[in-house]
Amino acid sequence: MKKPWIMAQTWRDLVFLHWPIAPDALRPFVPAELEIDLFDGQAWVGVVPFVAAHTRMRFSLPFPIAGTYRELNVRTYVRYKGRSGVYFFSLDADSQLAVKAASAGGFLPYRYARMKIVKKGRRYAFASHLAKPGSGENFRVGFTPGDNILKTSELEKWLTERYCLWTKPKAALYRVEIDHAPWRLQKVHTEIAENSLAGFLPSGWNMEEPLAHFSAEQKTRFYPPVKEHT
Repeated sequence: MKKPWIMAQTWRDLVFLHWPIAPDALRPFVPAELEIDLFDGQAWVGVVPFVAAHTRMRFSLPFPIAGTYRELNVRTYVRYKGRSGVYFFSLDADSQLAVKAASAGGFLPYRYARMKIVKKGRRYAFASHLAKPGSGENFRVGFTPGDNILKTSELEKWLTERYCLWTKPKAALYRVEIDHAPWRLQKVHTEIAENSLAGFLPSGWNMEEPLAHFSAEQKTRFYPPVKEHT
C-alpha cells in the first residue's frame, strides 16, 4: 500500500522541450540498473522550464519564503522492472533553500541558478544562468502558447505522462512517485536564444527545432522515496 503523499506543489507556465537522441549517447550518464526508455527505438532528452508555486508539506501552509521559485530541469526517460519514469541529469532552481533541501545528501542533482521569467501579452521570456563560477551553463527561451488544448498523440503522451522518477544518490537506487491529473497540453511557439545545458552530451544534440508543448498549470503531489531492491 502506497504511503500518504508528503509534499504538494503547483507547476505553472511549464514548457516541455524535447529532442531525439541516440540511446548510446545517454548510457554512460544513467545508472546501470535503469533501462533507457525508447519510443520506436529512439531515446529523448527533455528540457523543462517552469514556475514551482505553492510548495508545501502535508498538513502545512505553503512555505512563506521558498514556496514559489523558478526551475529548469534536464531529463531523460527510463524503465525499471517494467515501470517507466524520469531520470534527471540536473534540476536547477533559483531558491537556495529549495536547492539545499532537495539536494541534501546528494539525493537529487539540484543546483542554484539565477533565473527570470517575464510575460508581455501572450509571450513569455525565460532565462537561467547557473551560479557556479565558470560553469557556462545558460538557457534563454521565448515562448508563446497557442489557444487550444491538444488531443495528444502517443508520442506526446509517452513523453509527458510520467508518474515517477528514479535517483541514485550513492550506492542505492530510489523511486519517488508523483501524482497529478493528465496533462492539458497546448501548442507553443518557441525561440531558443541560448542553450548550453548538458555539455556532457554530444555536440549539436540540441541544434534542431525541439518538439514543444505548454501547460498553464498542473497540481502535483510527491510521495516518500522508496528504496529499490536491485
